[in-house]
Amino acid sequence: MGNLKIRVYNLIRDDDENGLAANILDGFIISLVVLNIISIMIDTSALPTFLREFFFITEMISVIVFTLEYVLRLWTCTYINPNEKPLKVRIRYMFSFMATVDLLSILPFYLPFLIPSTLVIFRSLRLMRILRLFKLNRYIDSLKIIALVFKRKKHQLVSCLFILAILILVSSVLIYDVERSAQPDKFKDVASGMWVIITTITTVGYGDVYPVTVPGRVLCAITLILGAASLAIPSGIISAGFVEISNETNKSNKGKNACDKKICPHCGKQIFRNIE
Repeated sequence: MGNLKIRVYNLIRDDDENGLAANILDGFIISLVVLNIISIMIDTSALPTFLREFFFITEMISVIVFTLEYVLRLWTCTYINPNEKPLKVRIRYMFSFMATVDLLSILPFYLPFLIPSTLVIFRSLRLMRILRLFKLNRYIDSLKIIALVFKRKKHQLVSCLFILAILILVSSVLIYDVERSAQPDKFKDVASGMWVIITTITTVGYGDVYPVTVPGRVLCAITLILGAASLAIPSGIISAGFVEISNETNKSNKGKNACDKKICPHCGKQIFRNIE
């Protein structure tokens, strides 16, 4: 049983040192994810019977494979931190991002059998299948890099979003107070003002609600300038994150010539070889 568990772990684990069997499995799962996304996109269209049967069979195979994958990852995740208690490692893994995605991607199939509900709710649950798209993050390097950038810069990004949220809240209250007397039918509450501020900051400008008073227009102009600056800062932070990872990748590639260690090109850490 121990040898089987080790072989399964080496087959499904997340790193760049994969054998032929692991690469074939990864390609198969990626194909299933892509087919599922296509199925969700065309599910509302009028399809021939044979295509509906094909996507139904694909859904069944996907649920079986994704369920088995989730169970196997939960079974073998103890090798991630072998020095800790297995129960502690499994609980931590269950609440990790990718494990949550794996679980939510199969829940829409099982929930209707577990809880009675209406057809409308069942259809809403089926939309959760779109979360299977995030499973590609495990297999595609470019998505891993994006996730790593957001993980490293999360504190700076949260700070920027906090400042932007304050700007939106303050401006929403002010624009409501300024415009409600001139447009009581459109500025019924602060939520209406927030809609105007958000469409202003994002430069969407739907034109359904807009300021008509001079103070309101001045306020929206100031908010637009401040909002554009607030949205530009996260772009710079993310760009800096990509530059940092690029530099680390170049350094790790140079280090390969001088050292026999396997280095991850994304995080710069040593990649452990297959467990024997």
